[in-house]
Formats: sequence, structure tokens, C-alpha cells
Amino acid sequence: MPIPLQKLFTYKITEAEAVFLRKGMRVAVEFGKSKIYTALVFKIHNEAPIGYEAKEIHQILDESPIVNELQLKHWEWISAYYMCSLGEVYRAALPSAFLLESETEIELVQNFSNEEQLSDEEFLIFEALQHQARLSISQIINVLGKKSIFPIIKKLLEKNVIIVREQIYEQYKPKLIKYVRLKEAWSANEKLSVLIETLSRAKKQRDVVLTYFQLNALKKPIKVTKLIEASNASNAVVKSLVDKEIFEFYFIQTDRINFDGNSSELKKLTEHQEVAYESIKTSFETKQTTLLKGITSSGKTEIYVKLIKEVLKSKKQVLYLLPEIALTTQLIERLQYYFGEYLSVFHSKYSMNERVEVWNNVLENKEKAQLILGARSSMFLPFSNLGLIIVDEEHEPSFKQYDPAPRYHARDATIVLANKHKAKVLLGSATPSIETYYNALQGKYGFVELNRRYGDVLLPEIELVNIKEKHRKKRMKGHFSDRLLEMITDALELKEQVILFQNRRGYAPLIECETCGVSPQCPQCDVSLTFHSYRKELRCHYCGYHQAMLHNCGACGSEKLNSKGFGTEQIEIELNELFPNAKIGRMDLDTTRGKYGYQKIIGKFEAQEIDILVGTQMLSKGLDFANVSLVGIMNSDNMLNFPDFRAHERSYQLMVQVSGRAGRVKKRGKVAIQTFNPYHQILQQVSTTNYQEMYKEQLDDRWQYQYPPFYRLIKITIRHKDFNRVEGGAIWLGKSLTAIFKENVLGPSTPSISKIRNYYIRTLILKIPQKQSLAATKNNILRVKNSFQSIKDFRSIKFNIDVDNY
Repeated sequence: MPIPLQKLFTYKITEAEAVFLRKGMRVAVEFGKSKIYTALVFKIHNEAPIGYEAKEIHQILDESPIVNELQLKHWEWISAYYMCSLGEVYRAALPSAFLLESETEIELVQNFSNEEQLSDEEFLIFEALQHQARLSISQIINVLGKKSIFPIIKKLLEKNVIIVREQIYEQYKPKLIKYVRLKEAWSANEKLSVLIETLSRAKKQRDVVLTYFQLNALKKPIKVTKLIEASNASNAVVKSLVDKEIFEFYFIQTDRINFDGNSSELKKLTEHQEVAYESIKTSFETKQTTLLKGITSSGKTEIYVKLIKEVLKSKKQVLYLLPEIALTTQLIERLQYYFGEYLSVFHSKYSMNERVEVWNNVLENKEKAQLILGARSSMFLPFSNLGLIIVDEEHEPSFKQYDPAPRYHARDATIVLANKHKAKVLLGSATPSIETYYNALQGKYGFVELNRRYGDVLLPEIELVNIKEKHRKKRMKGHFSDRLLEMITDALELKEQVILFQNRRGYAPLIECETCGVSPQCPQCDVSLTFHSYRKELRCHYCGYHQAMLHNCGACGSEKLNSKGFGTEQIEIELNELFPNAKIGRMDLDTTRGKYGYQKIIGKFEAQEIDILVGTQMLSKGLDFANVSLVGIMNSDNMLNFPDFRAHERSYQLMVQVSGRAGRVKKRGKVAIQTFNPYHQILQQVSTTNYQEMYKEQLDDRWQYQYPPFYRLIKITIRHKDFNRVEGGAIWLGKSLTAIFKENVLGPSTPSISKIRNYYIRTLILKIPQKQSLAATKNNILRVKNSFQSIKDFRSIKFNIDVDNY
């Protein structure tokens, strides 16, 4: 069932159904009092359930399985390892169009006539049902204009005015394209002159028929839209020809997304790429997973392309995982060029119908779904014959799913998936995560290094700008140091492009009253509101609450409101003042909302319609722009001082990745990093791109303080709207876990943001040493969870377990 319950449920079927049904088919079943769910067949057997009576299934929804055996095995592993139910994995894995949920509908009882006993609201519903035989719950909400309608429906049921039914709706609609053809009666050659003659008075209709014959010379089906366009006619003219029984319409089902591509010849690899390519193949002979550590702009994609070509030749499927949808936009163009007819793309910016089509194409192993490019959710597709999985930029935190469950990490889960398919995995990154690099050095993964940039361009020259000094000497203009402005001016004079990075959207993260020091807070969360100048509003980035910008302080009424800190919007506004002639673009969550949001901005920047691009961490991933010569990091300190054991590693990765966008083609690029503390060891390591030193230093810290890769982490989060209840629950949980795991329990503690959407939050972290059995630990946690939830006061507390929460 697509619900978060641990068990599987048994239903009754007839013998004929048992012959027809197979594992992985969907059936509609009734669960609870009247709700109908789309369940998935997991097993067909002859054992009656204990403790409840098996109900009959409602109906069978598929002709053949939509989920295969290997997927179900993979789901079982995810549910066991990440400590969630199979139902949660099932809900996350399938496109929502497959999960038909029933909608409650109401109908009038045939001979009801006693209208006087109805209240006003009940009469409104009664009246609406006179006009329309059935109403859904959402329609009733619209009729009454309020959300709490269930008491009214309950009263109507008691008065025997209405009956309630559950209807199931199919959500996926195939895309049909309208074509036109000549009716049989007119298709013989001798009839044509008669046809033209009958239309001699209707000039426009005659033109449409003549245009049809011209188009028909190609003997291809003719779209209605094409005929209208070619004959300069209107829809009505074609329709009248159909009414006269000269033409007829027909429909052809097509896929919503098609990539035309002519399989072009691959680029020739440089000798360094060739050596790396051969080493990967050698490493695949003995190891299932290999790490390719190639510096930024070393041409890792070209190596992937050659590997993909080989796997596709052997008639196997390839999955290419990327952390960010922005990246898929640029990569689609490159891969389409080589493998257009094999390529399908799958991510959340696509509509539900588009995702269902990709799912079905992969399930049927069609030619156009041999190479799947997608974000983390694409690992759930029904592959039958995987040969290779590529996880690009494997260090990215976006591969981890945080909410809702299953809280999986796509990199780790795909390695298990590949194991089930006997496929190979290639992890690629310029700055691998410490765990992956540790595994590679320990010999668990193969390891290949690529240390030359494509075309032997040097790595960018990195300069640390001390803004503490600049502030002291009054050499700052807004948030720009004189040195950074000088570098931007030089780049613009040479008609080169600039990228500026600031990992915070909006205008300013804090508005403060100068008189009393109070800043506007979100009423539902424990954070201050961020000011967005474009809409003149204050927004909470956690729950979406927003209000108009205040003119006076809400506490003391003073007009002196000051903004503290800065986001991408503020930099964009400052740049417009400093460089009035330059074209400035911004790329963050606010500007890339639509399906083509990324494409538009990346396309403009590639076409050099934007001179300076300001953005958040979306820019740091493997985007490739030829004309960028300068990258500026506006403030590197807020990343370094983040309270997380990976803050230093993440800052290093982010800064090196952003720097890697500079000088990728011809000449050496430049990077300016503004900081208050240029002597920080991480900034020194970034300025010399010294990954080994960073790795060694971080590994020593992790060993000393017992963190991954030496210890495993499991994080438990509890949430409730009642502060005292959460507090009591957290203390109880802390004591129970400490009794079992002793000093390996951290907490209970209050996270830095202790309330989100009116829920108070408490967390506990459990450290698991290498020698301790993971399975036994998880069983202990589940025992404690069951005891916790059997206490009456704690039953309503939300309890989340996150395995490997980093």
C-alpha cells in the first residue's frame, strides 16, 4: 500500500484472478472504512491472514506488471537500510499518476422531497445536486466557499438526503495529435474533378483541398494544424469540409518528449583522457564501482560518452545521474548530439504525463529509453537490463533525499541497484566526498585520476581578497572590494563574461530596527524573514510565509529599518549601479521556477546576451561556459562557519567547483575570493587546489571526533506542535537510547532552527562504531520506537529516522 505502514496486507482473489495476476501489477483495494488505494501485488499465495478477515480486491488495474522483480528487491533493500516502510518507497518510486486515489463523490437519494428540514448550507448542496448528478468533495468546497464541509455531509447522510460513493480516476492521459485525410468516397482519381467542381463557389474550401493534395504528395500523415497553416485558412473551413463528408479527422498517439539526434561521431579523446578511459575499463574487470577523480574542465563528460557508446552497443541500458536539474539542461544538448534517438530525461520539472511516458518506455525497453538522464528520482525507473550507472558530481548533497521518507542517498542506493543488475558504477567528481575517496584508497572502489585540463589550459589563478583590510582602508563599494571591481572591469573590456557567486537568495536575510534592535520574525518558524526587494516583501524560506515590507518597526514604530547581510538580489542591484552598460542576469530559485527557467538563463549566458551572471550554488555544478574568464566569490566566510561537521569539506568543494567555471577553453581564468580571514586553512587549500591536504586534515578530525567514514550516523528527529510534549518525549528517548548505546548517543538537542511550520523539533544523533552490527543497532532503535509510540502522551509525536543523514 502507498501508506507508511510497516506490514504487507493480504486480500482475497478468485482462481481466475490468481492465474491472471502477477507480481508488480496494480490492484485497487479498499482499506480502512471506505478509502480505495492503488496497491501493488507483492506475492500471490494460499495462506489466510491472522488477526483480520481478508477483503476482496476492488479491481485489477494493469494488463501486465508495471514494476519488475529487480525493482522490488531494490525497494526491499531501501526500506530495510533506510528504516522506512515499503509503502513509502512505493509512493516515492512511482510517478503520482500511477497512484490512483479514490475521490469521494456524493449523489442525491432518488425520492427525497422534504426540503424544509435542511439548513441553508445543506440546501445549497441539495440545490447544486439538482443541476449536476454528482459532486466531488473539492466541488462542494467551492460551492460553500469553506473548507470544513464534513460535518454538513454527515448531517445530510443522517437525514438520508445523499449517498456517498468512491470513484477511481485514471490520471494519465496519452497525448493525441489530430490528423486529417480525404474520405474513401473521394479518393479515386476520376472523382477529384467532380470534387473541385462541387467546391467552385466555396473558394476557401477549394484552396484547402488543393493544399491538401500538395501536402499529400509526400504520402505522410497530415496534421490539421499544418494544413491550416499551409492554406492560410481557419479551423472553421476545415470543419465545414468534414461536415460535408469530404475530409475526416483521426488521431495518432505520440510521446510528449522526443529528442531528435543524429548519432554523430564522438570527439577524439586526448592522450590523458585515453589513459583514464583504459584505466576505468581495466578497473571494471575486478571492481564493480570506480571513482574517477578528474580536475574541473578535464573533460570527464567525453570519457562518459565513450563508455556509454560501448554499453549501448552491447544492447544494455545506461543511467546517468546528475545532482541538479540545471545541469541536465546543458547536458541534454551534448548527449542529444551523440545519442539523440536513445535518450530520455526524467526529473521533477517534467509534468506527470511526461514522467509516465518515460516510465513506460523504460519498462518496455524501447530504443528511445536506453540512456536515461535524470536527477536522483530516476534510479527508481523499471530498468530490466542495466549495464552502467554514472553518478556525476558524486559529492553533491542534492543526491540525498531529506523529506519525505525514504530518506535515501542516490549514490549509495544506485551502487546496490547496480549490484542487483550485475552492472558497473562510475562515480565522477573533481572534489570527491571524503567517504568515497576513503573507500577508493581502502581498495573498496577502483580509482582513476585525471589531472590535466582539456586542451592543457592551466587551472585558474586564485586570489584571496582581505575585505577586513579593505573596510579599514575604506576601499569597499557596497559589497565589492576595489580589487574585485578592477578585475570585473578588465574582463568586461576584453568582452569576456563574469560569474559572481553568493550562496543566499533574496535581497537581505535580516531587517533590523536601528532604534530597538527587533527584526521581523516568521510567526510559524524560528527564523527571521528575508527581504525580497523585487516584490517588496518579507519571506520565510522554510514555510513560504510572506508579508508586505514594513515601513515602521512592528515593536517601537521607528522608521529606521536597516538591512543586514546580502543575497543575490542585492548584488544584482549594486551591479546595475556600478556597471550601467553591462547586461546582468541572476540565477537562483526565484528566477528558475518554470520548466524552462534554467534553459532560458543558461541559453542567454551561452549566447553572450548576459555579461555578468549572479547566482547561488546552482552555478557551482559542472556547467560549461567557454567565455567566462573571472569568477568572484562574494563572501566565503558564512559557509566556513556553518555548524556542521562537513562545513569545511563542503566549503572546499563548493569553492573549487565554482572556481572551475573560469577559463575553461583558451586562456587561464581568474578567481577572486572575498573573505575576512584569508589565513583560514581551507581558503589556503582552495587557493592552491590542494585536495590531498584538505582530505588528510579532515580525516584526522573525523577520526578524533568519531564521525564518518569511521563511524556511521543515524539521526532521529521528533516533532510536535506542543512544546512540553516534544521536550518530554525527547528526554524519555534520550534516556532509553543512552541505556542501550551508552556514550554513542548525542542529544537530545535543539537544532539551530528549533521550530518550522509551528512544529517544535528535537534531534538525537546515534554514532555506530565500525565493529558494531548495523542490523542489531537498527532492531534496538525500532524496539525503542515501538515503546515510545505505545506511550499515550507520545503517540501523536512525529518520529523520523534518517540513516546516514549527512
